[in-house]
Amino acid sequence: MAHTLAGRPETATQAKVLKLLRDEGPLSRVELADRLGVSRTTMASEVSRLTELGLAEGAGPAASRGGRRSTLVDLSSDVRFVGVAIGATTVSVALTDGRLTVLGQRSVDMDVRLGPEPVLARALELTHKVLAEHGVTRPAGVGVGVPGPVDFHGGMPVSPPIMPGWDGYPVRDALARELGCPVLLDNDVNVMALGEQHSGVAKAARDFLFVKIGTGIGCGIVVDGQLYRGVDGCAGDIGHIRVEEFGPTCACGNTGCLEAFFGGSALARDALAAARGGRSPALASLLAEKGELTGADVAAAVTMGDPYTVQMIRDGGHRVGWVLASLVSFFNPGLIVIGGRVARLGHPLLAEIRGVVYRRSLPLATGNLPVVLSEMGDDAGVVGAAALISDAIYAAP
Repeated sequence: MAHTLAGRPETATQAKVLKLLRDEGPLSRVELADRLGVSRTTMASEVSRLTELGLAEGAGPAASRGGRRSTLVDLSSDVRFVGVAIGATTVSVALTDGRLTVLGQRSVDMDVRLGPEPVLARALELTHKVLAEHGVTRPAGVGVGVPGPVDFHGGMPVSPPIMPGWDGYPVRDALARELGCPVLLDNDVNVMALGEQHSGVAKAARDFLFVKIGTGIGCGIVVDGQLYRGVDGCAGDIGHIRVEEFGPTCACGNTGCLEAFFGGSALARDALAAARGGRSPALASLLAEKGELTGADVAAAVTMGDPYTVQMIRDGGHRVGWVLASLVSFFNPGLIVIGGRVARLGHPLLAEIRGVVYRRSLPLATGNLPVVLSEMGDDAGVVGAAALISDAIYAAP
């Protein structure tokens, strides 16, 4: 069955209804009226307009509260969003319904350094496949995350250190032209923060930090339920905070950045040196077997109980914790979520980050501050990208 492009909400109340239905599931007209503080008559007319626009539909009778039963309202089962997560080494595409439940997903390994044309061509190819598999001619919108700073209003990457050739490339407009629907572009970490907020451990948090430790290191900042991008869209770029005056050279050109010590590329570099220098028998045997090493191999060596890699993780976690401790004292978040591929090092890493954050931050700021691992795996990026575009589609004019 083909899905056509739905309309857009016409009033602020309609927009609020759509976001409530997206985040909380079907609600009765009575509940919607109570939650949004409008009369039941107003709600009835707003809901019937949303139904005409193809954005909402009835979903059977609500549980009785005595008297006449109210009807449940749900998002239209025809609404489809696409989330595209372009990482340093992979491209993933997911199709979601209006509530951002993933209906179909595809990923390929792809090096972002190949440049925008080949990478976006692959992203489009995956998108067309997923749409065709589910009989969708045109989605309501597409959200895209990329691993570097983004000019959100211009829809393009800006001087991204690990994305040579992408600076100023009109990613948003190129994809919108190809797909014939609205597209939004943001930094991958911001997008993952939105994913965690919608269906991850941050669902109930109004103020939180999402820290991604992957090839790069970044931080998504959510303030009072809203993503904070900063004036140029580079808020939260904590991978380039200097943790030591002298240290390894970073992709950004400076020395001693957090990312240069503990991003995925830094881990692979240190793992190789440890394997060749005879400091880690576990890594040496993995190197002999595979001919190269990645952050995932460090995780494997940690699970084998290899003391050198355990120490590598402790050192990295210590540096991340050190940076986060300053942010906690400054920002006073209610929650810190740690995600990204390197975060799969799991509890040894988390324990070290937690220890440093709790020791070094102001006691008042960490009094009730959970520091937890993401449970979303690779889904945070694609779900967050769908959340990004759904925010725009479900927004009042």
